[in-house]
Amino acid sequence: MREIYLAGSVPKGDKEAEGFTNWRTHWSEVLLKVFEDSQIIDPYDPKLDEGDFLQVVGQDFGYIKRATLIVINAEEKLGAGTAMEMVVAKYFNKPVITVLPKETHHRRSNVAFNGKLVKDWIHPFIWHFSDFIVESVDEVEDIKKKLETTKIKGISIIDEAIEYSSSLK
Repeated sequence: MREIYLAGSVPKGDKEAEGFTNWRTHWSEVLLKVFEDSQIIDPYDPKLDEGDFLQVVGQDFGYIKRATLIVINAEEKLGAGTAMEMVVAKYFNKPVITVLPKETHHRRSNVAFNGKLVKDWIHPFIWHFSDFIVESVDEVEDIKKKLETTKIKGISIIDEAIEYSSSLK
């Protein structure tokens, strides 16, 4: 059975939780249609003691270690927790699918950096720690077969990036 960990925004405190619509509900429905024999791991647990930082981190890292697929919600600006979950996923050699629509905080069209135009700019850290990037959770079905044939990035991508950058100097 495949276990799919959903990484992304959670409310920070009771005030935010009041108006929070858990995006994971819709995403779970979509993903369970694509991966029928799967279980969703939703780290958002209102009963979790958010003041016990080690418990929070340990729970999420344990879920990532157990999961067979990590799906990242990057529709809005990512927080520190989600960014770290991407790194930890690579530490455990887990495939990462990032949902990153165009014209959002971390993906923009026709951006010039120092006079050089980048037609489809994706935040370099998100690009590097993702195995697949799609614009909508509905597109995950399109890459289902690629999951079986694509070499998944591991934590060595950090050293590879350093080596690549050093070779350009």
